[in-house]
Amino acid sequence: MIRLKNEEEIEGIRKSCHLLADMFKFVIPQVKAGVSTKHIDDLCKNFMLEHGGTPAWYMENFPGAACISINEEVIHGIPSPKKIIRDGDIVSLDVGINLNGYISDSTHTVLVGNVKPEVRKLVDVTRECLAAGINACVAGNRISDISKAVYDIASAHGYGVVYDYCGHGVGLDVHEDPNIPNVPSRGANPRLQPGMVVAIEPMINLGTADVEVDSKDGWTVLTCDRRTSAHEEHTVAIFADHTEVLTDLDYKR
Repeated sequence: MIRLKNEEEIEGIRKSCHLLADMFKFVIPQVKAGVSTKHIDDLCKNFMLEHGGTPAWYMENFPGAACISINEEVIHGIPSPKKIIRDGDIVSLDVGINLNGYISDSTHTVLVGNVKPEVRKLVDVTRECLAAGINACVAGNRISDISKAVYDIASAHGYGVVYDYCGHGVGLDVHEDPNIPNVPSRGANPRLQPGMVVAIEPMINLGTADVEVDSKDGWTVLTCDRRTSAHEEHTVAIFADHTEVLTDLDYKR
């Protein structure tokens, strides 16, 4: 069931999203070669706690405040003191905050040092896909309009578009209806309505679209061909006359 949010609920979600944007602006510059993903996770967690929030992922028993995925890791990378970021890596930080019961969700892929040109292009295109998905996320359109906008850009570059995982509703829980695929689907295709709050999150692979869960930890999703994957995500709220990117790093204070 799709939960339409009222003005009070959207304002609560907005505050959570703005706190998350502030956290990213603090953390992203500290994602550097030689740093462990556990250190980055601690920075995320401590920022949340110091500002009255808690890690949303704890609600789903994920062993970290942030999903930190490197290179061929698509999503759900577990932070570890043994996992050291290296020059040339791309690191996706997928983070959510629970602020007084209101949930935010966003992902930024960080390029570390001397990243290969083909990987830089992958990240740039993934960001284009997110922007296109957001532009299609307007009242009166359907979920499929978002999916098509993302897929058309990524596939034009020959990239694999992850189909096993997708965007979703968010705000009062970590994952809500509706699902928002990044590929055209024959599944549910509801019309977008004012009051919907959704997380749009393209996951785009340099090679195959096929992914698998790491059998060693049961969480980390990997590309089957072990080529690089990029991930970008924003939480957006739909109004009758506009769509607001709640997790925009440059939100108006």
